[in-house]
Formats: sequence, C-alpha cells, structure tokens
Amino acid sequence: MVDNRSATALVIACVLSALATVYLSVAVGTRHWYQYTSPQVRHEHNATELRALHQELGDGELDEKTASDAMFRLNGTLGLWWRCVRVPADRNRWYREPGGGAWRALLLNPNPEMDTECVSFTLSQQFTPKYTEPGNHNSGEDIIRTYMWRCQFLLPLLSLGLVLVGGLVGFCACLCRSFSPTLGIGLLHLLAGVCSLGCVCCFLAGMDLLHRVSVIPDQVDGSLGWSLYLALISSPLYMMAAALLVWAARSHSKNYYRFTAYRVA
Repeated sequence: MVDNRSATALVIACVLSALATVYLSVAVGTRHWYQYTSPQVRHEHNATELRALHQELGDGELDEKTASDAMFRLNGTLGLWWRCVRVPADRNRWYREPGGGAWRALLLNPNPEMDTECVSFTLSQQFTPKYTEPGNHNSGEDIIRTYMWRCQFLLPLLSLGLVLVGGLVGFCACLCRSFSPTLGIGLLHLLAGVCSLGCVCCFLAGMDLLHRVSVIPDQVDGSLGWSLYLALISSPLYMMAAALLVWAARSHSKNYYRFTAYRVA
C-alpha cells in the first residue's frame, strides 16, 4: 500500500523524467549547440575563399582545421552529430557568370537568400584524435581535447540509456506491484543527470580549447545555441526526479516498517 505523498512524488518524478528525456533527446539530435556569426562578403577574393571552403566541406573527409575554418567563415552551427554552414540558395552565386566576370549576387546583393547545408559526423570521425595544432598530424595528439570530444557525445547516450533502464525496471515493478526498486531507479536518474551535465561541461571545455589553438578571423562572433541549453536544463530535471524517487522510497520504507511493527505489536 502506497501513501498519497509517495504516490504524488512518483507522479511528479515521472513527469520530470519524461521532460528531461525529451529535452536531452532533442538536444542530441539537433545542431544548435554552438553558432558563429560571420561578416558579409565584401570583395571577390573573399568570395573565392568561401566557395573553396564550401566545396571542401561538401567532400566529407576533411581535417579539423579545414572544417573549423568553414564554420568560422560560413556562419556555421555545430552540434554533437552535425556541422552546418549557410550558403547562398542559388549556387550560381558562387561562380562567375559567363562573359561577365562579376560575383554579382554576393557582391551587389549584401543579403542574398541563404540555405543551410549540414554534414553529419560518422562514428569513425567521432573517435578521430585531435591534434595540438588542428590539421597538423605531426604536432602530436591533444589527449585532453580528444577525450573531451568523445565524452561530449558518449555521455548523453549513456544518460538516455540509464533512464531507459530505469524506466524498464519501473515498468516491471509496476507489473509486480513492488515498490522496492524505487531507490535504485532514483540513483539511475541521479547518474543520468550527472552524465548530461558532464556532456555540457565537456562540450564547453572542448570549444574553449579549440578556440585557443585556432586562428579565428576578425569580426567572427560565437554564441551558445538553444540545443545546449536544452541539454543543460535536462540535468537538474533528472536530479529533481532522482531526489523525489529517493524520498518516496525512504518514506515508503519507514511507513512499511511502522505498519509492520504495529501489526506485530
């Protein structure tokens, strides 16, 4: 028999856990963790460089320096599994028109219609080592950045996995009408909250280290995106759910022992 307070705590914990799982899942699947704002194209040489960066990014297999340069110069957005750039919707804007020799759309129209192009990270790319000098394989592996990058995409998966296990255990406990696993489910949610918070910390630390070893062009600004904030919000939600589950388990245990002692007496 579950008292009303414990039952209410369980319901609120389930709602918090569901919200946190949705937030974290959306954050993992979207690309707006970090975004760059690049200056407009002002002359032909600049447009030529941007076209070359766009073509290299589309090739897929490219080193970290080239990918970072494309992100810096093409209003890039970065996610755990995606990197995207903004390019003119009309591909002819990147090329000279026959006989004209003018970069008409980019140079004469300062605000052309833009499209977003995204390239996903493969699993092998996620485990590719980072180097002390991005793009220079002879500079030696940067151990800290390498493991920061790996943790930032492994930790949210671990967090979601822990919550999934907790949900399955809770479902089985409901079928068996047992309150005993509640404490364990609360601990799983606590670990999930720590993992989601660790993911955000690893991402921020990794971006800071990348910016320290990269040459960022003038007038390029970076800012945090809404996907990162969703992942950050999921952490306290998991921890609050964990606190409620642990409290409900302890409260039910105390009431159970009191009821048992009363019956024995």
